[in-house]
Amino acid sequence: MGGEPQVSSGENVRPGQADQAHDQAVTRLRAQYAALPPRAPVRLAKPTSNLFRFRAPSDAPGLDVSRFNRVLRVDPKARTADVQGMVTYEQLVDATLRHGLMPLVVPQLKTITLGGAVAGLGIESSSFRNGLPHESVREMEILTGDGRVVLAGPDTEHHELFRGFPNSYGTLGYALRLRIDLQPVRPYVRLRHVPFHTAQDCATAIAEISESRQYQGQPVDFIDGTVFGRNSLYLTLGDFVDIAPTVSDYTGNHIYYRSIPDKSTDYLRVRDYLWRWDTDWFWCSRALGVQHPVVRRLWPRQYLRSDVYRRLVAMDRRYRLSDRVRRLRGLPPAEPVIQDVEIPVERLPEFLDFFHRDIGISPIWLCPLRLRDDGGWPLYPLEPDTTYVNVGFWANVPLRRGEPVGSRNRAIERKVAELGGHKSLYSDSYYTAEDFWRHYNGEAYRSLKQHYDPRGRLPDLYAKCVRAQ
Repeated sequence: MGGEPQVSSGENVRPGQADQAHDQAVTRLRAQYAALPPRAPVRLAKPTSNLFRFRAPSDAPGLDVSRFNRVLRVDPKARTADVQGMVTYEQLVDATLRHGLMPLVVPQLKTITLGGAVAGLGIESSSFRNGLPHESVREMEILTGDGRVVLAGPDTEHHELFRGFPNSYGTLGYALRLRIDLQPVRPYVRLRHVPFHTAQDCATAIAEISESRQYQGQPVDFIDGTVFGRNSLYLTLGDFVDIAPTVSDYTGNHIYYRSIPDKSTDYLRVRDYLWRWDTDWFWCSRALGVQHPVVRRLWPRQYLRSDVYRRLVAMDRRYRLSDRVRRLRGLPPAEPVIQDVEIPVERLPEFLDFFHRDIGISPIWLCPLRLRDDGGWPLYPLEPDTTYVNVGFWANVPLRRGEPVGSRNRAIERKVAELGGHKSLYSDSYYTAEDFWRHYNGEAYRSLKQHYDPRGRLPDLYAKCVRAQ
């Protein structure tokens, strides 16, 4: 657990050498950025993405950020890690678990990058006590739209950029290096799957557990929920333990979410707990046939991963394969409804009632959230000292006769706003410019944009997230 801080990049590199290699990579990236034509759209050349804002393929050159994929060091004594922005959480978790540590919040999918989770938003079952991933960042080295590389932290010259970077989605700059806090772990996580028959009872329990961090006198380190129907809701409460009487494995033929109604108690190794949702992309692998017993046995185990499924979905969107199949079968067109929204816990029953009635997707994921930092994050302005519930839903919804694509997503956006909530921007959005900037603090964004990208080399947040530019 102790010892000298280490580089965990799969290479035998000393910390000083890692810093030198990082500085060289920054110099190359700045030169590459400066060489781009001034009016050319800027994008990252990334092998994977977890966004669901699909754009047409582009021939424009992308910034090569492949050199920014290392965990530079883990300091077990300070419980911090220095990490480059393109490091995936899979790499980061592997590096920190060697020291008995983990990031304070580990988003559910292995190929989400640390830089992506901070510039966008990430969440997981520790968020009721640890907030969002960007709240565990101590400082960030950012390549800004005007070509500078600045160090942004809460007490630095660039503290406003530090506060405004979350939810900017690469429109103010790119995080090249981050220092984050870590927390200790124990070998196993015990799960208690607690059933509820009404949304009101479930919401009440979420509020109480988020406040007390215990349930029936026992500690709660993690909490999320699964809604299978109006009268079938489960909260999964996890706590660290040193010994497990038996350990489940959901990385092969067994499917995690199906175990929730069947097991009142379960145990997982800590790494398997962190990635329990990745194997089947929550439950979305069923749309690809991967949960069929025959397909499951034939599907290579190493390809039971969210990034594989996401590439299949991207191919389907590009060539409209599902749309063609629906037409051939005489089925109505369908609208992708792939969203995560934050709802104040006391309004959760109202939102779920609307959702069951007007949208009709199940299962639904629930994840409580409370901000750790009352300083605020202006581009995603959640209220401090307030418990929200992230509600996640991901499926295609058949359209009614004459109903235009986007109608269900627009209805969700209106309801979220009515209930005092917020919507993540990783997927399709339909806001008018006026509504968008009201929800996402246009005044603060425009000030940051003018200061760090005055020539508009990076896309505008509304143009990127709503117009898919």
